[in-house]
Amino acid sequence: MFGNLGAGEIILIVLVIVVLFGAKKIPDLAKGLGKGLKEFKKAVKDVEEDITSEIKDDTKKS
Repeated sequence: MFGNLGAGEIILIVLVIVVLFGAKKIPDLAKGLGKGLKEFKKAVKDVEEDITSEIKDDTKKS
């Protein structure tokens, strides 16, 4: 997932994030990111269902 990053680099990145955003805001950021990913996955699923239903409708008409 992190490619060639070692433990030291990951710890440094986490520390920079804590310094930039503060420890109190990190849970809020993670919660917002989680909600955004959930909505994105739902939208992708809805589009896939629409495409599938259109394909089924087209094959029934043929």
